Amino acid sequence: MGAAFATAVVSCLAVAAGYLMYPGTPGKSKYMKFEGYIEIPKHKSLNVLDYLIINNDKLFVTSESSGSLFKVDLDPNDPSLSTVSELSGSGAAHGVALIMDRNVAFVTRSEENTVDVFDPTSLRLLSRIPVADDADAILYVPSAKLVYVANGDAKIATLIDPENRITVGTVALPGRPEFPALDSQTGVLYQNLEDINSIVAIDLAERTVIGQWSLAPCEGPSGMAIDSEQRRLFAVCSRNATLVVFDLESHQVITSLSIGGGPDSVAFDGALHRIYSAGKAGRLTVVQQDDPNTYRVLDEIPTHYGAHTLGLDPVSHRVFVAYASLFVHPRIGVFLPTMVSDVQKREKEGPFHGAALADWWIGDRQD
Repeated sequence: MGAAFATAVVSCLAVAAGYLMYPGTPGKSKYMKFEGYIEIPKHKSLNVLDYLIINNDKLFVTSESSGSLFKVDLDPNDPSLSTVSELSGSGAAHGVALIMDRNVAFVTRSEENTVDVFDPTSLRLLSRIPVADDADAILYVPSAKLVYVANGDAKIATLIDPENRITVGTVALPGRPEFPALDSQTGVLYQNLEDINSIVAIDLAERTVIGQWSLAPCEGPSGMAIDSEQRRLFAVCSRNATLVVFDLESHQVITSLSIGGGPDSVAFDGALHRIYSAGKAGRLTVVQQDDPNTYRVLDEIPTHYGAHTLGLDPVSHRVFVAYASLFVHPRIGVFLPTMVSDVQKREKEGPFHGAALADWWIGDRQD
């Protein structure tokens, strides 16, 4: 009995190790087509990727474990053939803010407590800006001409002048910031607070908090996305595997859905009225927005344990999911929507265009 039990334990451990080391093909879905992997250079036994930022045909990916920033020149026909270049660095790399018309970009490093300035074309390091503890999410706000940095442990936001590449102010926050999102309609920046399950609105012109609201039943808000047209904010909640929909006008949560475990990031495709979330449990959740107040989970696609962040290309509608890896190369899983559900709205009744059609397919289309 003892030998048999030991053999069974060893077999289970071997299966678990194999799964962690060699991520296979994601689960099948009628809503998303898996197009393959983009392999990223490996530096350590355990490789954990973090933020993904897409600009035209460029995908920028950071590594929390190695400190590297990768630029992927996307192949529009076969993403697995995309070329990858690298900017190495010390300290865990997290968020990236791009100002492509000035050919300048910024990346946060939490362990170094810096924001590194780099050339997004050549990946040449230009300068380093000291900031407060735990620099994580970062966002460029064109209307304010400021780079906004969320400093989690310090419970502040740092404001950077991108032209002079210096810190020009801070905003005190009532909790630990996780992820910011900008309302393009009003110019107000929304910041979630992970430790108190709340959200605040920030006026960057005045550099102050102008409102604070609960995100209950959300526990541990992490990623956020905004539908400015419909005045809705989407927040995923890492501690209770929930997506909440927040009304930006009434400042209250109007609905919530159960999604894949340990959600860390979320993206909204306004053209398809789709919300995507990835979580540490290894699920890509696909949610349909039927109208501003009605949402339904279409699918939860098995990916890989630790595949917790994603990025969305609004042009091709591709979703890029960052996989963690053990002993093998980290990778980006590439998914393309196939079936888009009828949202049961006529065009004259609102902004949900094309609703007179039944389910339609975009398959291998690139637009």
